[in-house]
Amino acid sequence: KAPLAWALGPAKSSPCILESLRLALTHAGKYVVLFFYPLDFTFVCPTEIVAFSDRAAEFHKLNCEVLGVSVDSQFTHLAWINTPRKEGGLGPLNIPLLADVTRKLSSDYGVLKEDEGIAYRGLFVIDGKGVLRQVTINDLPVGRSVDEALRLVQAFQYTDEHGEVCPAGWTPGSDTIKPNVDDSKEYFSKHN
Repeated sequence: KAPLAWALGPAKSSPCILESLRLALTHAGKYVVLFFYPLDFTFVCPTEIVAFSDRAAEFHKLNCEVLGVSVDSQFTHLAWINTPRKEGGLGPLNIPLLADVTRKLSSDYGVLKEDEGIAYRGLFVIDGKGVLRQVTINDLPVGRSVDEALRLVQAFQYTDEHGEVCPAGWTPGSDTIKPNVDDSKEYFSKHN
């Protein structure tokens, strides 16, 4: 079963979550980008993890934590982190990797590929109240965009703060729409 946006994220009650995720969701009021990847020591996965890690500071400026999850153990994660990037490893990271060895978290979020026992490439944006705001699930061979994940966090935070809505392709500083029939015409008359 796939999770629906606007419902509380299953992570709030999942026992396999590290303390950092619980704190981020329930105490610190932070946004969380939670991304699942299939396996350590694979091919697309390190490109995504390194990309998120290299841009972790941009997420932190938005009061947002980034957490990666796979079904591998913490020991496999450590071995992969200790492998140089030029050899397909991760090297030092700026984001934590969670070990979902029971596959409960992957199952709770609807990304478990049961026939292989691995996770699809799920990405979830969870706001500071623990509400799931966005879900993207990719099939295994295609990686995700860090730029798009950042844009989504920025857009949800903007709408939370200003009450206006963000049109397709919105980026910070772009025009937004006032969500009522009369005032929305200001945007539409300018952009059509």
